Amino acid sequence: MGACMALASVASCASCLCGSAPCLLCGCCPSSNNSTITRLIFSIFLLLGTAVSVIMILPGIEAYLREIPLFCKGGSTIPIPGVENQVNQVNCDVIVGYKSVYRMCFAMACFFFLFFVIMLRVRSSKDCRAVIQNGFWFFKFLILVGITVGAFFIPDGTFHTVWFYFGMAGSFFFIVIQLILLIDFAHSWNKVWVGNAEGGDNKCWYAGLLTFTVLQFSMAFVAVVLFYVYYTQPDDCTEHKVFISLNLILCVIVSIVSILPKVQAAQPHSGLLQASLISLYTMYVTWSAMTNNPNRKCNPSLLSLVSNVSLVEPTPGPDGSTAPPVQWWDAQGIVGLIIFLLCTLYASIRSSSNTQVNKLMLTEEGGGASGGEVGADGVLRAVDNEEETVAYSYSFFHFHLFLASLYIMMTLTNWYRPDTTMQAMQSSMPAVWVKISSSWLGLVLYLWTLVAPLMFPDREFN
Repeated sequence: MGACMALASVASCASCLCGSAPCLLCGCCPSSNNSTITRLIFSIFLLLGTAVSVIMILPGIEAYLREIPLFCKGGSTIPIPGVENQVNQVNCDVIVGYKSVYRMCFAMACFFFLFFVIMLRVRSSKDCRAVIQNGFWFFKFLILVGITVGAFFIPDGTFHTVWFYFGMAGSFFFIVIQLILLIDFAHSWNKVWVGNAEGGDNKCWYAGLLTFTVLQFSMAFVAVVLFYVYYTQPDDCTEHKVFISLNLILCVIVSIVSILPKVQAAQPHSGLLQASLISLYTMYVTWSAMTNNPNRKCNPSLLSLVSNVSLVEPTPGPDGSTAPPVQWWDAQGIVGLIIFLLCTLYASIRSSSNTQVNKLMLTEEGGGASGGEVGADGVLRAVDNEEETVAYSYSFFHFHLFLASLYIMMTLTNWYRPDTTMQAMQSSMPAVWVKISSSWLGLVLYLWTLVAPLMFPDREFN
């Protein structure tokens, strides 16, 4: 909580710079469209909460807290002036570690779900609720802080176990959304570079497309080889063999479909660049799923593969047994955090012209950033580009951030399931199936963006 309050000044500055609707155009904003700035600030709220969660789960933080005078001294609760009943005080062991991550992400999820409900069926900025969406940033931050403080008073009980299953369900859909955003990014990337190559004499753009396509396919193929070597055994790990082989076959299928003559005629901007990026992401999700297999014989840690040294000592349970500790900073956790960051920022500033992706993301066709307007006071202000219709679904955007809060909770706790004693976190097969099934659904959605124009020729699929 202290770290959260320490970041208040940062958000306050954001509220000063972008605190009204339409908000003032500031140098840090990538666009002068009011819709883009609003999405960016809400994403900053999410990233601030993520930063607080990372700080709370760092090793050694609890030791520093216990060194603060009158803080966690002589007991397991934080003394609150004027409160004699220890039952209503905050336990020290929920301020750090995976319990704090669950509570912080629970608060963010509640915050964004609240706005998801409030913003249902907003059609334009003329709706009175659009003023709430695009302004009152300081009060929004106070609401988020209030929910966060209240979340730390939630009794342990079954909270972590129940919220774990909420986290798995939400993360499933967020992984699919990440893949949709990657499809959108790949389409835009290919369209821009091909357009630059065709519009000028510089053919280096084609060379760049070829280089990245070959690089991404090569990385995906190397990943498959490494998976077979390190995550399978001749007489064991049947699930891993099926996952790797099936996803490899599916990636080959979508790659071939993307360059079929009929698909190319209906979708001129489809090609191997998109297929290579989707294949690489699919292999990442496959690897991430296999790292949650509780069978240690089929799930060696990345560090043990290169050094035979464990990153941290196992945590002893109440019965003397050991369980794997929470390690968000392992390889797959760090990669997941980076992909989450990039997709969140891209979702905030995206302006897509891909009709199918816009339908999947419930957004309108992007028209690009405009130049801003100078008001009567001489101040450059953001343009309200939603007077006729919203540029994106307000409610769906908040639902997307709600799912992102659940995904970051699962990523930082390495998708471990709390045990019944609440003393340890353990890998679980449900997490494996959630990840691998989301990769299958994502590949099906990408295949749909390729074949939909052929199946429905009377519809517009620009």
